[in-house]
Amino acid sequence: MGKILIIEDEDFLRDILKRYLEKEGYEVVEASSGEIGIKKFYEDNFSLILLDVMLPGIQGWEVCKEIKKISDTPIVMLTALSDEDDEVKGLELGVEDYIGKPFKPKVLVARVNSLIKRKRISSLEKIGDLGIDRVNYKVLKNGEELNLGNKGFALLMYFILNKDLVLTREKILNNIWPLDFEVDERVVDTQIKILRKKIGEGYIKTVRGVGYKFQEVENEKDII
Repeated sequence: MGKILIIEDEDFLRDILKRYLEKEGYEVVEASSGEIGIKKFYEDNFSLILLDVMLPGIQGWEVCKEIKKISDTPIVMLTALSDEDDEVKGLELGVEDYIGKPFKPKVLVARVNSLIKRKRISSLEKIGDLGIDRVNYKVLKNGEELNLGNKGFALLMYFILNKDLVLTREKILNNIWPLDFEVDERVVDTQIKILRKKIGEGYIKTVRGVGYKFQEVENEKDII
């Protein structure tokens, strides 16, 4: 069915959600804080994220911003707040759904099923000779699946979401390796070199003295 990340600090509620989702056939990963949630997100691929607004440490809004920088993974916000402004804020951040507490687990599962189904139907995106399946975290080149790894996929998605914009090494580093404090900018160059070999040299252009820019190419003849 897919893998779901639950970022919720209430153990009882997290356990209920996990049991209902596993009964539906989903694999579930749990996080009890925003910081742990972000770390789990970068470690794996998820079909959907259930995210509590009120979390210890990093708040749900900040977790949402961090994830949406590089991913269009559907996010369902969970909150005990009834403020209309909070709902608007969530939608402005790109949240796909917003559910107030208390809620009926069966209703939430039905919404999860609907979101994942809609996402799966429209999941394959064509960019040049690449096929991007964001739901299943797959990249195809001329119909053949590429093995990019989690960081490689996150890096490619970040470039695609910022297509035609010049991205500095520092900005790429801060968005793809936000919790890896000992990583330096040389890692960016190395990962981009690896990514270029896999997807084709023409997609990622070096902007001398600044950084990199992603551009769409039709085929190998478009490489510059």
